[in-house]
This record gives sequence, C-alpha cells and structure tokens, in this order.
Amino acid sequence: MKKLLIVNPGSTSTKVAVYYGSERKFSETISHPAQELQPFANVLDQADYRAGVIARCLEQAGLSAGDMDGVIAIGGLLKPVDSGVYRVSEAMLRDLRSRVYGEHAANLGAVIADGIGRKYGLPAFVGDPITVDEMQPLARVSGHPLLPRYGRTHTLNHKRVARTVAQELGKPYEQCRLVVAHLGGGTSVAAHCGGRMIDSTSSRGEGAFSMDRSGQLNAWELAKLCFSGRYEKAQVLKMLNGQGGVFAYLGTKDFRQVEELRNQGDESASAVFEALAYQVAKEIAAMTAVLSGQVDAIVLTGGVIYSQAFRQLLLSRISYLGRVICKPGEEEMDSLAYYLNAVLTGELQPKEYN
Repeated sequence: MKKLLIVNPGSTSTKVAVYYGSERKFSETISHPAQELQPFANVLDQADYRAGVIARCLEQAGLSAGDMDGVIAIGGLLKPVDSGVYRVSEAMLRDLRSRVYGEHAANLGAVIADGIGRKYGLPAFVGDPITVDEMQPLARVSGHPLLPRYGRTHTLNHKRVARTVAQELGKPYEQCRLVVAHLGGGTSVAAHCGGRMIDSTSSRGEGAFSMDRSGQLNAWELAKLCFSGRYEKAQVLKMLNGQGGVFAYLGTKDFRQVEELRNQGDESASAVFEALAYQVAKEIAAMTAVLSGQVDAIVLTGGVIYSQAFRQLLLSRISYLGRVICKPGEEEMDSLAYYLNAVLTGELQPKEYN
C-alpha cells in the first residue's frame, strides 16, 4: 500500500494530508495569520515558510515526509493543459517562478512538492492545474476574436465528483454526460462529455457571481467604468475578483452569514441569496443545451450546497432538466490522493509539462 503526501496551499491556509492508498490517515488545515504572511512580497516567497510549517505539522502527528512514497500538490497557473497528473519539471517551475501566467496561492503547490521531493528523494507531481482547458472549439467563440473563451474552473473537484457520480450510475466517466456545478468561494458550471469538460463558465469573469467574484457583467457598462477616470486598473480587477459578488453587496464572504441574515429577515441578504440560485440555475440550463438535453445527471457540489434552503431554491428551477445529485463540500484532497496512488501503482501514466 502506497503512502501518499498531499499538499493543497490556499491564500491564507495550507491543507496537508497523508493517505495509505485510498484511505485518509491524517489531515490538517494549517491557518497562516496575516502577520506571518505580510513579510513576503510575492506568493512564491512563502514556499520555504510553508514547507517548514508542513514539516512541523507532520512531526506533531508522528509522521514524516521521508516515510512517504510520493508527494502531490494542486497545480497552479500554468499554460493551458488537459486534465491529469503532471510530473513537476524545470519548465513548470520556471513558468511558476516567472509568473508568466499570473500569481496564485496554488502556484506554491509544485514548488513545495518539488522541495519535499528533492529533500527525501520522492517523486513529485501536481494534479489538475487551475488552467486545465478542455473546451471544444465551438465553445471558444466569444463574440470577438480578441477575447476568445477559455477554460479555467475548479477542475480538481469537478473531475472527482464527476467520477464518483459516474461510478454510482454504473458507467465509466468517459461515457457519461454530466453537468457539474461547483459553488464555493468561486462558482463554475461545466458540461462533461467523453471524459472532458467541453464547455464551462470560467471561475474568473464568466457565469454566476460568487462570494467575492462578480461573474459575468455587462461588458458595455464595464468598459465605460474602466475609462471613467474614477478607478485604477487594480481597483477594477478587485471589483471583479476579490471584492465583487456577495461581498460587494453585503460586505461578507461567508455564505453561512448570508443565510443567517436572510433568516433574520434582511431583505438585501435575501435578494442576494435568491439571485445566486437564480443565476446558477441559468448556467446549469445553458450547459444542458451544450449536451443537447441528453444529460445523465446534474451534480451540485461545493460548500454552498450544504445549505438546505439554497438547495431547495436551486432545485425548484432545475429539477425539470433531469436527475439532480448533491455532493456538498469539495473533494480536492481525495482527488489528489487518487491521482498520486494511480500513478504510483501504474494505473495512470503521468504527463510531462514542457
């Protein structure tokens, strides 16, 4: 049985887990106080700090990375790639360090995994980078050739829950036609067909709004705002990602707080709560059209789906489309463990990033 080390860095926390085969033996979410992150000018400057925190966390649990058979992390902002497992390479590290495709906390994943791998002689991998893009050519046409559509979604969780549902349906994932909606800190909806996400709403700039992202806005009005002289570029980008969505309306990024305010009779919270369900329902319906209405199941996942009231609102608008399966929460750690175990046991061949 293979011993697996899983690392998933976020903006203010790092998730670490140890699996023996498919069984999770240890997991911890390590919070990073703002004062500890403040001295680092760039995200990747945090790599040594976070690796040290991970090592201490494992030591306190009586574990060591040196006892593992391999390490895997979430993939960051890389060039567009297909879904799968990628061996950490010099080309990958170079692209991450140069920030040529942008800066993101997930960029730390490959760097931390590589450091652990080199120290203990372990193979190091990343799974389903954020920039997985499996869109069919027709879906890329946007309305202007300078602004083609591209895939950027919550691939790790999308693929994991899609494979789980396929197993429940008794069919290989590659033979399923699914619409998967992820509702967490970000929102993304994708049409899965032939083992690929052939169309999706990007988690950045498309589809329904989310906790702090604005989703799709009126392009005409956005252009006017950009050139109004009232805002700098950085301010506008913050409106789109970081200070948009629910936060822009209510000043919170916690969906549980939104629901609590709604239950207390707050009309603004109620409007935003219901508008999110409304927008997500529209995106789900659109993705069923991508599949020509031939859908094995619609899958709802992410932390927001824990809310029974939200589920009921959403189901009232989409139940007519077909079978709906709820998978609350996210399974990114399980997905990474599945990938690493499959590679180490020879079930999957890792891909090369060049």
